[in-house]
Formats: sequence, structure tokens, C-alpha cells
Amino acid sequence: MRYQQLTGARSTMGNKILIVDDEPNIVLSLEFLMAQAGYAVRKASDGEEALRAVAEDPPDLILLDVNLPGRSGYEVCEVIRANPEWQRVVIVMLTAKGRDVEREKGLALGADDYITKPFATQELVDKVQELLQRQEGAG
Repeated sequence: MRYQQLTGARSTMGNKILIVDDEPNIVLSLEFLMAQAGYAVRKASDGEEALRAVAEDPPDLILLDVNLPGRSGYEVCEVIRANPEWQRVVIVMLTAKGRDVEREKGLALGADDYITKPFATQELVDKVQELLQRQEGAG
């Protein structure tokens, strides 16, 4: 599975984004949105597939749904944060659950941010750009 970038999309210095969600409509819209913003995109539909994709070619940022078949987004986040080689991967958890307790759990497990569905598309793109710039500045 390779990262794909739209031809003609503006470049964002080759940043790679992994979209992990089991809802095809959400994956399709996120893929389009991120590709339009110039990111190279890969997709995974469950936690195990996400971890294989990270092991194969770590992305710069993961848009990670909380509710996944098999391993939850929380478990995937925990596994990624436990691996020293993946510490620079930015994790943005996406969920329909907007309660503070879910947000706090995601952040406690190492997520860099937590966004509740539905979200404004431009706000998501802006958040992704901000987090990637912060990561590049820290490295």
C-alpha cells in the first residue's frame, strides 16, 4: 500500500497522512480533503491494518477514528506511542463522541489532538497543517 498524491495538488513538502476509519464515506471525504491540500494519503479501515501501515512506512500524521473494528483507535494510539521509532508520528483522533472523558482518554494515551465529528473541513486542514508545522519545528 503506497501513499498517493493527487497530480497537480500543491505540495506540502511530501507530508504523508494515514487515514484510519471504517466508514467509507468519511474515508473518501478525508482522502479528497487531504489530497487537495497536497498531502500524500494512505488508508486503513481497522486498527490492525493501521498498525501494519505504520510499520511498513510511518506517516507524518494519522487521522485516527476511535471506533474501529478489532483494535480501537485508543489501542492503536497506545501501540504507536509505545514504539520509540514512531514518536514523531502526529496522531489526531476523530470521533463522534464529544464527551470530555473520551477526549481526555485520547490525549492521555498520547494523541496530539482530538476532533469531534462532524467537523468543518477547513478547520481540519488548518489543524493538520498547524500540527505538522509544529512537528517539523520540534525536529
